[in-house]
Amino acid sequence: MPEVPGPRPEPRAGNISQVRIDTSSPEQTEALGRRLGQLLQAGDIVALSGDLGAGKTVLARGIAEGAGAAGYIASPTFTFIRAYRGAVTVYHVDLYRLDRPQQLEDLGLDELLDGTGLVVLEWAEKAGPLLPAEHLWITIRFRNGDDTRTLEFLPRGPRYTDVVQTVARECASSR
Repeated sequence: MPEVPGPRPEPRAGNISQVRIDTSSPEQTEALGRRLGQLLQAGDIVALSGDLGAGKTVLARGIAEGAGAAGYIASPTFTFIRAYRGAVTVYHVDLYRLDRPQQLEDLGLDELLDGTGLVVLEWAEKAGPLLPAEHLWITIRFRNGDDTRTLEFLPRGPRYTDVVQTVARECASSR
């Protein structure tokens, strides 16, 4: 398994499956995403949340690359959805520009979330009740006024708990 350089996991008190990992550069964030993408599979859903510029697209790019997506991975801000073919089809969805619930239906988001691809959803809080109960929620926060980011992983469901625990273990062993 490839080593994820540098990030440091910090389990949250009272919930061993909720983990915080710090990265100190976009390259580390992308590498963390690549490892995550290697562990994810068709049917999985990753919900990304964080301020503008926090690193959601960088993490999504790494996830798509790790899942075997071919080609340049770009933000789908203006197209809303980009599909990347590979070992698994990765649907990269960006809900930033949505401002009405009806737009979610128009996009066919519910069909993607019930489908057979790996869905990486930026601005996931806008998905509301369409987001299934089981998914991996990742919040990305700025730290220290530099490139440091804190990624907070909240797995919802046993499959995602296993994925997060694997990533946290690997990050801890690479210290």
